[in-house]
Amino acid sequence: MILVNGAVSDTLGAADRGLAYGDGVFRTLAIRGGRPQSWTRHYHKLAWDCDAVSIPCPAEEVLRDELARLAAHEPGCAAKIIVTRGAGQRGYAPPSEVQPTRIVMSSALPRHPAEFVQSGVKVHLCSLRLGFQPALAGVKHLNRLENVLARAEWSDPDIAEGLLFDGEGNVIGGTMSNLFIVERDGLATPDLSRCGVAGVTRDRVIEAAASHRITCRVEQFGLGRVLQAQEVLLVNSLIGAWQVRALGDKAWARGTLVASVRQWLDEEID
Repeated sequence: MILVNGAVSDTLGAADRGLAYGDGVFRTLAIRGGRPQSWTRHYHKLAWDCDAVSIPCPAEEVLRDELARLAAHEPGCAAKIIVTRGAGQRGYAPPSEVQPTRIVMSSALPRHPAEFVQSGVKVHLCSLRLGFQPALAGVKHLNRLENVLARAEWSDPDIAEGLLFDGEGNVIGGTMSNLFIVERDGLATPDLSRCGVAGVTRDRVIEAAASHRITCRVEQFGLGRVLQAQEVLLVNSLIGAWQVRALGDKAWARGTLVASVRQWLDEEID
């Protein structure tokens, strides 16, 4: 099901700035058993992203009602919320009066091989490097061409994800996921203050680690530190947590913390 400004539709005006310039933001979340998962967190992130690009955020009640319509149609699905700046004239200058376009749509939850959870995943080292743009760092904006080009680097179905770096060689995360490394003294996750997307599940893991008295540092680090880690984890709102079992020539045995991270995520569903 696709809802455009509340109406069932699969069309969008050609003058919409989301299409023309990627001028908008989005969030993806799971609906399971008819309930949007971690909804409050996702809405707060959406509102933060909208504010970052100066687009009015739809009211929470409106989005909750539209998600309920999706859930009634398909109780278990992936839901995507897109908010664009709406239609505009040719040119980059935004319209003085913004009338956002709101799209709420469902698709099937992804089906990944069971071994991705049981044994871990193989990851590709992407050659594409992410550009710096602090004004958009952390924001899940619609201009995701970097991720598209990075994902096009492999077609092997046994490779589940690709690892992205910035122009200085710092690890940022996966093409569709955030990354954590497990070290002797706790967890670490990349600093996303210059590029990358700060996902809801990343926030949840950081907070859960603190509540379990496990140190989690947010800082810059490169590939060498990833390769030396005891475990490497990838997280997002649809996959939950995957352990990386192979990255290039490096292989990891099955770890122990990934099970704890999955338990943390199950404990706090909203």
